[in-house]
Amino acid sequence: MVEKVYPMTLEGKAKLEQELEELKTVKRGEIIERIKIARSFGDLSENSEYESAKDEQAFVEGRITTLENMIRFAQIIDNNGIDADEVSLGKTVVFKELPDEEEEQYTIVGSAEADPFSGKISNDSPIAKALIGKRVGDEVVIATPGGDMNVKITEVK
Repeated sequence: MVEKVYPMTLEGKAKLEQELEELKTVKRGEIIERIKIARSFGDLSENSEYESAKDEQAFVEGRITTLENMIRFAQIIDNNGIDADEVSLGKTVVFKELPDEEEEQYTIVGSAEADPFSGKISNDSPIAKALIGKRVGDEVVIATPGGDMNVKITEVK
């Protein structure tokens, strides 16, 4: 069976490692303490505090497993050999929507570190798929769920 590879930047991997460390060293201990306190309340069959703590424990343990897997199979993005003006994973692309010239900027990252609200989009997103491999000055049609979007790439950094 082939394991999934998680492309990411060094910064993205460091953030995942930091989150993993926080979950293992702090969050686990907090949840164990909550479970101990809830057990002291007596009958566990009708103890919502206990159920809540156990649910959170299951979530945290699942997240720890996910993070460990993502870190183990991380593939650090290497842009050596890719032209400076070519859109690729790990680069920030600036483009203008045509015809209204509204400017947008996104950093293309692996799905593990995507955060659209902070301008980081997954390489699996429709926008990234359409832009990867294109260059400054190229006009691109991006198929989105809301309809086609025409853009012109103005900068790659």
